[in-house]
Amino acid sequence: MTRVDFYVAESASRLDRYQVACRVAHKAWQAGHRVLLHTTVSDEVNHLDRLLWIAQDISFIPHGLLGQADPAQNPILIGDGNLSDPLAEYDVLINLAAAVPLFFSRFARLAECVDQDPQIKQDSRERYRFYRDRGYPLQMHHLGAPPRAR
Repeated sequence: MTRVDFYVAESASRLDRYQVACRVAHKAWQAGHRVLLHTTVSDEVNHLDRLLWIAQDISFIPHGLLGQADPAQNPILIGDGNLSDPLAEYDVLINLAAAVPLFFSRFARLAECVDQDPQIKQDSRERYRFYRDRGYPLQMHHLGAPPRAR
């Protein structure tokens, strides 16, 4: 069953959901995973492409655009995921779309990236309920939040 992680950039953080997605993709790639960054908006595809080029000052994050790049050569792909190729070797899906991706259960892990934009937060709450109501294991990660008292 797909494990679902919500990465929430808190108001104290300067991160937006695109930066969060790039960080999650980078960490997953470093851990040996293959990643699909899912968005249905072409401007977001281009933005993510640019961010991955400049995300690390000292290293390159290898990536390509779904349908244009060779999946065998690119451990991170950006696109809408709506190709007939199931991308079986990809095991991490990072969702930036408003809706639950219809194909998310093909992946071992799903990361939902959320920032403080009111519409983004509302859409993420609906996706959270969707996953919860179907019994998917959920984890919350609050980024940029002050440490909690013990």
